[in-house]
Amino acid sequence: MADPMRTHGMFSWQELYAGNRDAMKRFYADVLGWRFDDMPMPDGAYPIIKAGDSGIGGMVSGAGGIKGWMPYVTVDDVEAAIAKATAAGGKVVSPAMNVPPVGRMATLADPEGAVFAVIKYAAQSS
Repeated sequence: MADPMRTHGMFSWQELYAGNRDAMKRFYADVLGWRFDDMPMPDGAYPIIKAGDSGIGGMVSGAGGIKGWMPYVTVDDVEAAIAKATAAGGKVVSPAMNVPPVGRMATLADPEGAVFAVIKYAAQSS
């Protein structure tokens, strides 16, 4: 099976924007059996969502009342994906940025307003 973090066009990560992260952890643990491992970050912990032993996403605070899921799609080139999206009628929601040590990403919206992130992951050692 192809590695979603290395294959162009594959969904590779999900982030949940939540107002009450503790309540959402309990909800998803009860409903789907997910576990959450807190990864230390400079501005607080980033809960990694785990299905079994696999990290499948993360949880962030829903700043400004934002709540919902943000899907990440792997691309070979973030700038090329931005150019293709805008040429096809999409919009840039958040410009390209580097997120050390994760990679380079941008948030886009399709012509109907559905939001998603594109990401090129940093090279990972084997």
